[in-house]
Amino acid sequence: MSPLHNKTVDRFNQEKLYIQLTRIFLEEIHSGEWEKGCQIPTEEELCKTYNVSKITVRQAIHNLVSDGYLIKVQGKGTFVSSVLPVTGLAMKTRLTEEMFGEEVEVEKEVLFKGIRESGSDARNYLKTDDAICYILCRRSVSGEPEYLEESFIPYQMLPDMEGLDITRSSLYSVLQEKGVKKIFKVVQTIEVARVQGEWAKYLKVEEGGPVLVVHRLLLSSDSTPVAYTRFLGRSDRYKFQTEFERIR
Repeated sequence: MSPLHNKTVDRFNQEKLYIQLTRIFLEEIHSGEWEKGCQIPTEEELCKTYNVSKITVRQAIHNLVSDGYLIKVQGKGTFVSSVLPVTGLAMKTRLTEEMFGEEVEVEKEVLFKGIRESGSDARNYLKTDDAICYILCRRSVSGEPEYLEESFIPYQMLPDMEGLDITRSSLYSVLQEKGVKKIFKVVQTIEVARVQGEWAKYLKVEEGGPVLVVHRLLLSSDSTPVAYTRFLGRSDRYKFQTEFERIR
């Protein structure tokens, strides 16, 4: 596996270096130099080959990881996961200030974080019998509870969870930065259910009242379940907005 030595970045080109490098890496993949399943050169090797900084190399790799061409394996390196172009739509979901207005105060409170016995529904989503990390958070807007967020993560996907601060970052950001496998696809299901027990207490609503439930299964590029999340939102004030954006 030899790099495309005749390809290099053009420092006089107005196009950013990391974009040029992303295109070069894609040529490595499409030409077969970087075959599916093979490990690509290290960041240091790529820096020397193309005479660019680590920041430039990392941004180019990040682009291809996001598009599903590459996958990072903690402690091992970066590998080619797909040789096919990724096309379609990217989805963004707004759950904070943009939903409730610019002047609101949004607070995230962690009610539980640790290893906890999970129900069969979570295990069925994650397809695992291993230990599952469980996180329960409550989001309040201007002091009033709006929704609960349950997250179920197989322990092997985020082994350092106990030492991570999840109050200031989204679970998606934490998994993308620290997870063993990155999120490539999200399968979402929405339903209306009746709130019971402690959930009603956390949301300050009467038992049996309707809540909006959003299920999300987070998958890696090889379809391995990375995490399963469940949102329970108050139906009297909760708003759910989804934005779709065409992938380049």
